Amino acid sequence: MSATMYNLVPPLVPVERLEPMQMPVIDFSKLHQTSKSRSLVIREIATACRDIGCFQVINHGIRKSVMKGALQAASEFFESSPKSKAKFISPDITKPVRYDCSNDGLSKSRSLLKHYAHPLDEWIHFWPQEPPSYREKMGKYAVEIRRVALDILDAIFQSLGLHQAYIREKLEQGMQFLAVNSYPQSTKPGVTVGLAPHSDYGFITLILPSCPGLEVMEHHTKSWKTVLQPSDAIHVHVGDHLEVLSNGIFRTLVHRAVLHSEKNRVSVASIHGFPMDEKVKSAGELVDEEHPKLYRESSFKDFLDFLLSRRNNNESYIESLRISTI
Repeated sequence: MSATMYNLVPPLVPVERLEPMQMPVIDFSKLHQTSKSRSLVIREIATACRDIGCFQVINHGIRKSVMKGALQAASEFFESSPKSKAKFISPDITKPVRYDCSNDGLSKSRSLLKHYAHPLDEWIHFWPQEPPSYREKMGKYAVEIRRVALDILDAIFQSLGLHQAYIREKLEQGMQFLAVNSYPQSTKPGVTVGLAPHSDYGFITLILPSCPGLEVMEHHTKSWKTVLQPSDAIHVHVGDHLEVLSNGIFRTLVHRAVLHSEKNRVSVASIHGFPMDEKVKSAGELVDEEHPKLYRESSFKDFLDFLLSRRNNNESYIESLRISTI
């Protein structure tokens, strides 16, 4: 689930005319080698979070077969019968499993299956049963990607000098949900948006795509960059709650999806955060007279209330949390 869309969609540029983001590619395995290699990786992750809000990880330990299985399960779900998908359609955005196939041709042209994934044994029986292998394949991926996410978050919090035991406990109890997306092949001349610019509400989002289509906004120039992703890499980006927790040291990543000109695109986004009612606030260690608190505390439930209130208009969720310093 994403934070509220940024209403004004900047002009789209064909992917081949966009410059690719100079993306840090981080060897995840070095987090678990020597203390020196771990320190270097933590520094690389912190620099990426601060400067551009995203990076990619390789050698993360998720088997190719598990990654391929998740994408296959996603594709097969979207190809399943309308009847099997219709049972998950609901206007209630708080549902643990929800299917949405709305399109307006401007800000959205995708189908979405959203479901909670942690604790897995608590939620998996709500997941689709068609295709028959969906629960098994997506369940394996959910467990593996969560392992990677928690290790990345440990590194991020260590880079900020935060008390990891407390945060790790909250994350162990915390929420994970999967946003499984299907974007149709573009049938119109030029470039068509699949999902308008937005940010994600959690700490971090980890994305597994079937092909290119993700674009990110560069923090400093506000220009769009296309994301090139090796087949075995996982894309990671900063969410709203990490911006809050870090008191603005790390900034949430504005991103969007465009339709591929030659094929359908599927992606599996795994979003991680504290438990639904647990408030995230700027860490006390990062707030002082020279660095005042910049954000109001909030929870996932507050985010859902924000979406339901329809008070947001052009305001994004992270903007609604900022404290005026004037």
